[in-house]
Amino acid sequence: MATKKDFDPELFFSALADRTRLRLLNLMRDGEVCVCFFAEALGTNNPKISRHLSYLKRALLVVGRRDGKWMHYRINEPTDPAAAEVFSATMKMLENDPQMKADRKTLADYCCSPAALITIGRERTT
Repeated sequence: MATKKDFDPELFFSALADRTRLRLLNLMRDGEVCVCFFAEALGTNNPKISRHLSYLKRALLVVGRRDGKWMHYRINEPTDPAAAEVFSATMKMLENDPQMKADRKTLADYCCSPAALITIGRERTT
């Protein structure tokens, strides 16, 4: 029987077979992202984002870190060599997708705006 930490190929491929989950992974490609920015960047609701992040966590593709009341998520590269190759190729493929580019621009515009920083209770440091 597989444990919670064992690589599950079916779960891995199922995680990559959903457009919303691919969009989330794309937003995390440069590092950790606060959960508060995902819904705005993707134009969807928090319950949907939470459901997809939970799926990605079960597939061992993301990990979360709590900072006060906020959760931050980052990509967790697969440890299985073959899965790591597939994951890397998938992320490379997403680089040129028009929607993925637009999502990343929306994230950068939103998360760096003064209104967003006030919303999450942070001060601008630059």
